Amino acid sequence: MKNVLILADGEFPVHPVPLKVLKSAGTIICCDGAAAKLIKYGIVPFAIVGDMDSLDLQLQERYKEIIHKDCNQETNDLTKAFEYSLSLKPARITILGATGAREDHTIGNISLLSQYRERTDAEVEMYTDCGRFIAINSASTISLPVGSQVSIFSLDTNIKIISEGLKYPLDNVVFDAWWKGTLNKTTQESFTLDFLSGRIILYVVY
Repeated sequence: MKNVLILADGEFPVHPVPLKVLKSAGTIICCDGAAAKLIKYGIVPFAIVGDMDSLDLQLQERYKEIIHKDCNQETNDLTKAFEYSLSLKPARITILGATGAREDHTIGNISLLSQYRERTDAEVEMYTDCGRFIAINSASTISLPVGSQVSIFSLDTNIKIISEGLKYPLDNVVFDAWWKGTLNKTTQESFTLDFLSGRIILYVVY
């Protein structure tokens, strides 16, 4: 299975970009509460995963054959859905609906991208109504139109990044605060982030 989409129970997408991703997805895994939103939108998911505390009992009964209940309180429903997605051996994991409802959930879910990327060889990305987050854990070249607005977040304060193709080079940046790599812009059709190891999250504005 090449691509898997996870729909979390945050704000349902309204921007054309994530909606296009949703409509073209072949395999959709819903965190429990998100299933009601997706079904109302007219799409039945491939699987519903979570502790089922946010899904109506009638829907639980109606879709019991695709429900995978996991009551482990050490992980949130997004991580439960991610763990299930790994069993499908995807080449790409795309996450929608993981932001917007509560800021603490939003920050937590975004930070989980790096953890997920460490668990799989699949590409891991998250779409919102403003842009997309991409988890990176090794030197990378990213192709984007010239002038694209990008931000780079590091979960490691000691990381050293050499960049090429950005308006503001990262070569002397000390990532001891989250804002340090934000509000940058591409100056060519691809840019590179060169670093030995670490947990990087790239944000690209639509």
